[in-house]
Amino acid sequence: MIGGVLCCAALQMSAQTQVIRAFSHRGGRMERDENTLKAFQESWDGGYTGFETDIRMTSDGVCYITHDPTLERTTNGTGVLEKKTSAEIDALRTKQGNPILRLDDFAKFLNGKDSLYVEWELKSTPVDLYPQTRLEEYIEKVYRAAKSVQTKGSQFVFTSSDYRGLRYLQEHHPEAELLLIVNKPINDETIALAKTVGIYTLGCRMEGTSRQMVEKAHKEGITVSLWPGQSVEDFMLGAYLGSDRLCTDVPLQVKSWMEKNAPWIKVKY
Repeated sequence: MIGGVLCCAALQMSAQTQVIRAFSHRGGRMERDENTLKAFQESWDGGYTGFETDIRMTSDGVCYITHDPTLERTTNGTGVLEKKTSAEIDALRTKQGNPILRLDDFAKFLNGKDSLYVEWELKSTPVDLYPQTRLEEYIEKVYRAAKSVQTKGSQFVFTSSDYRGLRYLQEHHPEAELLLIVNKPINDETIALAKTVGIYTLGCRMEGTSRQMVEKAHKEGITVSLWPGQSVEDFMLGAYLGSDRLCTDVPLQVKSWMEKNAPWIKVKY
């Protein structure tokens, strides 16, 4: 934890003033059974109002909460989710015995909760699984699910590394808040990309990102979200770099450590 302590000292010296929006990545994938209702519920019970999740669609048009296109890593199934029917997915269980969460049930979990921050990641890759017509059907279903949530003071963000879906939202739902995920640090290239596509929130890699480049992004009107967030040290580094939003795979550990060791850092969980 030496790195975290050093970041903590540096943040005290720099008089950190921004409020960091922390959110539970896949419900806390290194603490819980990722992307399950149980994981999200336990993050909520632990004090989190910020969540990130991943959405995919079966061959018969039902959306589920899962990260990978293939089923082997997280479930007792095999093959590609997009090539399965909803009945086949409903029959599966995660490696820890939980059902595969439907998008509609995730929306029901959020319903009635206020002051949320939710990232709805559009998993429309590999691209051949989502040709344009199917992509548009999928995006509309995710959009409608998010809009169905009855909530106050909440912030819903549609995110993706596949610009096609974000472009569709720009054209058909221009009020939607968008975040472009880029597997690169915040730098001149990614700042220019954000300005070119007109998406002024970037989700970029922490590795290779400097405070100077985050400051430059801010001057260009860009909101910065950094990843990965696999430890308390990752969270502290993201805070030191000046990130506006930070995901964490260990949300309960981060919250407990931060409240005990760095209560002066302003974090919205």
